[in-house]
Amino acid sequence: MSIKSFAKKVTLTTLAALSLFGAALPASAATKVTVSSIGSDYDVWKFIAESEEAKKAGLEIEVKEIDGGLPLNKSVADGIVDANAFQSLGYLDAFNKESDNALVPIGTTYIEPMGIYSKKYKKIEEVKEGAVVALADNPANTTRALRLLESAGLIKLKPDFDDGVGTPDDVIENPKKLEFKLIDDTTAVRVLDDVDLSIIGNTIALEGGLNVLKDAIYKEEINDSTKSRINVIAVKKGREKDENLLKLVELYHTPKVQEFIKEKFEGTKVEVKKTLKMSGRKLNNESSHRSGYAGRVGAFPPTFWGQAASLLNRLRLA
Repeated sequence: MSIKSFAKKVTLTTLAALSLFGAALPASAATKVTVSSIGSDYDVWKFIAESEEAKKAGLEIEVKEIDGGLPLNKSVADGIVDANAFQSLGYLDAFNKESDNALVPIGTTYIEPMGIYSKKYKKIEEVKEGAVVALADNPANTTRALRLLESAGLIKLKPDFDDGVGTPDDVIENPKKLEFKLIDDTTAVRVLDDVDLSIIGNTIALEGGLNVLKDAIYKEEINDSTKSRINVIAVKKGREKDENLLKLVELYHTPKVQEFIKEKFEGTKVEVKKTLKMSGRKLNNESSHRSGYAGRVGAFPPTFWGQAASLLNRLRLA
């Protein structure tokens, strides 16, 4: 055997041993994966990218901050990045309905409650007739906000209300004659001075210095009806079995990452650990929920994951 062949064999054997025993691989041997995100999720993925766990997984993670849900999804669909992490199943479902660029969720990350905020009222019961309500002007968050108003007892929606594309026109009872104002959801905190109520997702609320557990006058509860609010890591259709991309899901749920999230975001991002098995296969029902939100969250009722699987089946490969 030549010296060159011997050296090559030793190098490959060494790399295999490092991988087997969980040691970090040299940077030159790591696989580069690009993730796009925004806001607080971007902060989480920067932490993951710089972690020892990522190195041990053999990944070199580049995190790109991209502004806006549509550009974030197009960055994956167009192959600019490998995966994104910012959206709920409901948001992803709405995107897939309106776009030819189908994306697929490969794993769950967390769920966080949407809240109703106000500078004029301390309690939801104080809301007066004619109050102006700011709603995010995108299908997934508009319908989510309307559902939240309904659960707060302020409006009633049509029995056949579509959680993917519903609008304020689907309100059939509005006893307080609320006025709905559709806005860019990134401005939801800034418009608080100009409206009576603003319905804000937790990521944007955090960026604006608000904590849904402390500052909202009403918030979503985590139960069977909020299944579509679970956030996911999404990839381009056809890449859902890529082992390097699936490692992103594992990294998100490592103890060090969860400790960072709990401390930085004060318990407002509730971990949801589920294995999504696509192509008609059922969801793996081994779950883990870590929460600082309304105490410890136990397992959801059996119907929760059955209905979630139904939602995910609409995203599966044909």
